[in-house]
Amino acid sequence: MFDLIVWTGAALSVAGLLGLVWCIIKVARARRQNLDDDALRAVVQSVLPYNLGALLLSVLGLMLVITGIFLG
Repeated sequence: MFDLIVWTGAALSVAGLLGLVWCIIKVARARRQNLDDDALRAVVQSVLPYNLGALLLSVLGLMLVITGIFLG
């Protein structure tokens, strides 16, 4: 039972990490395009909710891993 919690948490953490990598790549591509400040700011603002969501997903996954290890 607790193994399932640990593996589910690990999967959520990996999904969150992949989301963070996607956000980094998206902003890095925008910076490479030499956009003006307003356009770059618009890209960063559009990526910010996904960044926070991915970070939350990763944190929740790590909490599940720690809970599964602690209870198991």
